[in-house]
Amino acid sequence: MSTEAGSQPVYARACASRRAAFAAGMRDSIGSPALVLGASFVGFGSLLRELDISLWLGYLSIVITWALPAQVATIEMFARDAPLVAVFIAVALINFRFLPMTVAMMPLLRQPGGRAWRLYLLAHFVAVTTWVLVMLRGPEMPPDQRRPYFWGGVAMVIPAALGGTTLGYVVAGAVPPQVTHGMIFLNPVFFMLVLLVDLRQRARVYSLLLGAALGPLLHALTPTWGLLLAGLIGGTAAFLADRALSARGLRRG
Repeated sequence: MSTEAGSQPVYARACASRRAAFAAGMRDSIGSPALVLGASFVGFGSLLRELDISLWLGYLSIVITWALPAQVATIEMFARDAPLVAVFIAVALINFRFLPMTVAMMPLLRQPGGRAWRLYLLAHFVAVTTWVLVMLRGPEMPPDQRRPYFWGGVAMVIPAALGGTTLGYVVAGAVPPQVTHGMIFLNPVFFMLVLLVDLRQRARVYSLLLGAALGPLLHALTPTWGLLLAGLIGGTAAFLADRALSARGLRRG
């Protein structure tokens, strides 16, 4: 986005209309984001079949939960008759990762005079794929086109998740379980690779490097909390380091 004195902002990715922005979101999601997400849910569908859980219950979990790691934890605990309170706590802890993502994205999607319930609906469908797309492209779009762009992405990744779940459920047993279960981890790998495409933000580089370094070490120390601690410590340290370097640069300037 660029501006000129006395003129309106010029957005690099402005579309002709809101409908065109929706189509742009579909187009940007229909490639690798939808394919990777669909492949990830193949493992989920295979797990449903393995635990003898209805495919329709898997579909319902996609719409209600819309978070693959939490869905995997839910059906595994459900299959083992875990207490409902334990399932609730597990899902809440797993999905806590979406809180900073949603907080970062909502200013882009908030519109003056908008109704609060629409923001809650938007927040429900925040996922790694849609979050990355909106954060990379959204700032370069007019504010009134960002929501349609987001919904265009959702319109592609939800069917991809449903299709991947169906495929995994149908072909379960045709390939080794290690293969189908391993597909679940494609989504976080995709998330990291997409962030590597745009490393203009120094804090993003620091957080990726620190997270990669701390992850194995903290997992060895505490497998239960290692990943959460790596993200918390690495992200906080990256934020503080970026602020310190920025302040130093301003003082020198």
